[in-house]
Amino acid sequence: MLNKYLSLLILVLLNGTVKAQELSARIIINSSRVASTVDKKIFTTLQTQLTDFVNSRKWTSQQYNESERIQCSFYLNLESGSDQDIYKGALIVQAARPVYNTSYQTAVINFQDQDITFKYQEYQPIEFNDNRVQGIDPLKSNLTATIAYYVYLILGMDYDSFAPKGGEIYFQKAQNIVNNAPEGAGISGWRSFDGLRNRYWLSENLSNSRNNIIHDIIYSYYRSGLDKMYDKEEEARNNIIQSLVQLQAFNREYPNSMIVQFLMQTKSDELAGIFKNGSAETKTKALDVLSTLDAANITKYKDAIKP
Repeated sequence: MLNKYLSLLILVLLNGTVKAQELSARIIINSSRVASTVDKKIFTTLQTQLTDFVNSRKWTSQQYNESERIQCSFYLNLESGSDQDIYKGALIVQAARPVYNTSYQTAVINFQDQDITFKYQEYQPIEFNDNRVQGIDPLKSNLTATIAYYVYLILGMDYDSFAPKGGEIYFQKAQNIVNNAPEGAGISGWRSFDGLRNRYWLSENLSNSRNNIIHDIIYSYYRSGLDKMYDKEEEARNNIIQSLVQLQAFNREYPNSMIVQFLMQTKSDELAGIFKNGSAETKTKALDVLSTLDAANITKYKDAIKP
């Protein structure tokens, strides 16, 4: 985030005030499973409206330039639809940020929300109000509330990765959506009893003060770890090891917390690459901690990280 602030300051001094939105999002709606009796053109319209909603809305008070916009994507896979304009599906949310002095983009979010139900009529306004999350028709407001929720999570994770606890305000905004989320028939994912790994628990894990160490881990992994790999490689690896050890300790104290799986998801290739060229001692430490944090990929780690 320091680099963002410095580059913004330089651009402002040279060119005057710079204004850009925070996200550069790609929205894709897959309607192949929706019955052929439904006019698929409405999903093209919805895709355009959601893209404009995410990319054109001002989500923070900060100023961004074009090169700083957060690269992210929302893949909405629809599974069913009805003649009452009600649709059900799953949403895959992905976001990445650049690693200092490289062309590499590291994932900060790669998450699948399994259960989204919403109502949409072509050209209906795509609106969201932080102060009134649930609209007159909960099913109509559920989709935009869900998208806004993940926008704030993306911002929170990005800011956390650049500054200690830098994303706190955005995690609070996500929690506000949870607290005031749409309620009604067919709507799920916003309450603790809706499942063990949903929007409620993800937000709870990130906003609960009991879990403050998680934000230190995020910062240490990205800013003190990955961002230093170019010029302080061994120090960076040690910082990454330390962040994983802290995550391991958290997992032992609070087993099965959703946030651990959330942070480790799709990181196996990245971690294998990080430790592949480490010292024998570092490799041994890495294998030990990864065997508990990401047991499903232990064979991959053993093949890549040989002490």
